[in-house]
Amino acid sequence: MSTAVVTARQVVELMLEVPQGQVISYDLAKLCSALDITDPTRIAVETDGSRRAIVTIYPSNPLAQVRAVTRQDLVMDRHGRITCGLYHNGRPVKKRLFDPATGSAQRFLLFGTTGAGKSRALQIELIAEKVNGIVTWLADLKLGQSVPEAEGNVDWYATSQEEAILMLMAAVAVAQERMRRYSAAGRTAFLLIPGGDPLIHVRIDEANRLLEKGAPYRDLATYLIKELGRTGRSVGVGIGLAAQAAHLEELGGSDTLRGMLKEGEVTLLRWSASMMRQLVTDGLLPAGEQLMPIPKSLRPRVLRSQFEAALDEDDDAPGTQGTGYVLSGAHPTAMMRHLRIGSIAPTPGLDPEILALYGPGEPARLEEASVEAAGDAYAARHDAAAMAALCQAVRADQEQQAGPAAGGGAVDDDRPRRKSAARLEDRILAVLAAAEGPMAADEVLAAVLADGGREVKLGSVRTTLGQLVDTGDAIRPGHGLYAPA
Repeated sequence: MSTAVVTARQVVELMLEVPQGQVISYDLAKLCSALDITDPTRIAVETDGSRRAIVTIYPSNPLAQVRAVTRQDLVMDRHGRITCGLYHNGRPVKKRLFDPATGSAQRFLLFGTTGAGKSRALQIELIAEKVNGIVTWLADLKLGQSVPEAEGNVDWYATSQEEAILMLMAAVAVAQERMRRYSAAGRTAFLLIPGGDPLIHVRIDEANRLLEKGAPYRDLATYLIKELGRTGRSVGVGIGLAAQAAHLEELGGSDTLRGMLKEGEVTLLRWSASMMRQLVTDGLLPAGEQLMPIPKSLRPRVLRSQFEAALDEDDDAPGTQGTGYVLSGAHPTAMMRHLRIGSIAPTPGLDPEILALYGPGEPARLEEASVEAAGDAYAARHDAAAMAALCQAVRADQEQQAGPAAGGGAVDDDRPRRKSAARLEDRILAVLAAAEGPMAADEVLAAVLADGGREVKLGSVRTTLGQLVDTGDAIRPGHGLYAPA
C-alpha cells in the first residue's frame, strides 16, 4: 500500500506500508533504479522498524547547504537541549546536554570516519557548554590539533594520554566526593540551579587512541570511564567520547562501557561498512532499521561513453562533512547535518569565527568544594612544568606495572629489589590483608605510604580499590569501606 504527496517545492513523499505480519525493508540501489534516480542523496528513507516507511524525494540534496550556527542555537531550552543541526526536512535537530526531569548528567558518543566533520560537530557542543556554564574537561588526543580553539575556553585542556588519565582520575574523585556530600544532605539527584554545583562534562576526543587494542592505558582508561558512567550521572558529571567509526572494539573492548554509552546521546557521521553491522549487533541501531549511506561528496556518478570528448572534472563538488544520524534522537533513521561552524576555507591559525562563537570571558570552573578531591593534576592543569612531572609519574607507573619489555634483555636478578617496584594493587592488597577490619580509602593510603614504597595519591588509591572490587580481589562491606575478598 502506498500514498503519494507532492508539495509546492516539488518534493514527493511516498507513504509505504506492508501487510500485517511482514516487516518493511528496502534495497537502496533497487529503490533508486525503480524511481529512475541517479543521485541517491536526493532520497530520504525513514522506517518505524516495523510495517511502515516514508520515502521523500527531493529535487536536489536538501542538506547540500545549511546555515551557520548561532550562540542562540546553543542556549539550552527547558528540556536541557540545544539545536545542533537540521534534518533533511528542515526541522531542527535537538541534542540533550542535561535532563532536568531526572537530574541526570548525559553520556555522549560521536562516531565518524576521517574527514566526516567530527571535530566541527564536537566544537558545537564545546561552545554550547561554555555558553550554558558547564564545566568542560577536554582531552584532545590528536596533540591538540582537532579542536585547538577550545584551549582557554574550557576549564581543563589536555593533549596527551597521560593527562587524559589524570583528568579521568580527577573526575572519578570529584564524582565520589559529590556522592558523599549529596548523600549526607539526603539528595538523590543532581540539581542544575543558580549558585549550586556546576554540571561537569569530561570529553575525550580521538578516544580510540586511548582505548584501542595495544594502547598503553587501555584497561585503566576503560575502568575510569565505566566508573564515571556508574557514579557520575546522578551527581552531575557526564562523560563523552569522540572516536573513529572503525570498530566498536576500539572502545576498550568493554560491553559494559558500550552499554552505558549507547543509553546517551549517540551521533553517527560517515561510517565504515563494518561499523553498520556492529551498530545493529550492539543495539545502537534497532534491528531491521537501515541508514542511507553518506557519500564523501555530493557529485553524482554519471556514466559517459568511453569515447566521449574529455570533460573538465570539477573537484569542487560539495562535501558531506557534518552529515549524519542522531541515533538516540526521535528520528534515528532521518539524515541530518550539523549547522555550519567556522570559516569555510582553512585558516593559518585559530579560526576567528569559532573563537567568536566561544565568546570572551572565562569558562565555568569547578566548585571550590570539589577542588581538593580533584587533586594535584587539577591544580597543575595550567602549569606546564608541574603537569609534565605528573605525566612522567603516570608513564613510570605504567612501565613499572607492565614490566620489562619483551626482547629488552635479561634482568639482573641479583640487583636489590626496591619496595617501590611493587605494583600499587599488590601494596593495597597487602595492607587490606594485614588490617584487623575494613578500611576507608584514606586509611588505606596512610598504610600504603608507610610501607616505604613510591609515594601515591588518594585518587590513585581510590581508583585501584575500585578496580580490585571489580576483579573480585576486594569487597565493599560497607559504604566507603574496603576489605580483602
